Amino acid sequence: MNRQDIEISDLRRITELVKEQYRYDFTNYAMSSFRRRILRIMELYKFGSADLLIKRLKDDKSFFDEFIAEITVNVTEMFRDPPFWRELRDNVIPNILLNHNTISIWHAGCSSGEEVFSMAILLKEMGILDKAKIIATDIDKVILEKAKKGHYSMKNMELNEKNYIRFEGKNNFKDYFKEENGKAVMEKSLIQNVSFREHDLVQGVVFNKFDLILCRNVMIYFNQNLQNEVLKKHHESLFKYGYLVIGSKESLIWCEIANKFIVVNNEEKIYKKIKD
Repeated sequence: MNRQDIEISDLRRITELVKEQYRYDFTNYAMSSFRRRILRIMELYKFGSADLLIKRLKDDKSFFDEFIAEITVNVTEMFRDPPFWRELRDNVIPNILLNHNTISIWHAGCSSGEEVFSMAILLKEMGILDKAKIIATDIDKVILEKAKKGHYSMKNMELNEKNYIRFEGKNNFKDYFKEENGKAVMEKSLIQNVSFREHDLVQGVVFNKFDLILCRNVMIYFNQNLQNEVLKKHHESLFKYGYLVIGSKESLIWCEIANKFIVVNNEEKIYKKIKD
């Protein structure tokens, strides 16, 4: 199938079907990114036309889970952007703990869990893991199961360890996992205070209040309208003086609730809520 073969009208039919039949709304996804991923699925499953993909989506519920996994695929690593994690450890978290004995954290769009394990290691090394309540959510059931297991390819651990060293972690990174059958199996006790939940950032409701929300590199797939809606929900989900972290290519500046935050660290995209 040549790469120009998918029409805008086909993409609309796909989003309408998915919204109607499965209640997932991709209408406001960035079109170029959504189109790229649909073409990738068509290549992967050898669908010669959009009609064949639509038919499969209509008839096969289990295929839909695979479809979601491909559409929302996130490449991730532990301690990605080490200076960001240093900033969290040295400034943001100590600031939250000035006024509280406990800390509540939401990883929104947690993907396969690398960020959640990074956070748990950071909190453990600060001696406050038992004071943290962490909720990790994603739209994709399959990837959430992967996150819960904490099994990662050994070939990724070299990069994860390099990041950890640049983050200036206190221990030996290898102490946090065991190697079993070519997989790195993360230490289970790290996530005993983590609740993994299926949640759709687009259509999901505000379900809790947090001191810290991480939603990094999730909104790059959304158009401005959708980013605005998601950021409004994040604002509502934060305690006053709570912190919001977004991805390095994302911004709060243009959105409706921009004036309700101050910039804490522009480089690392860390914001603090100052108005309800």
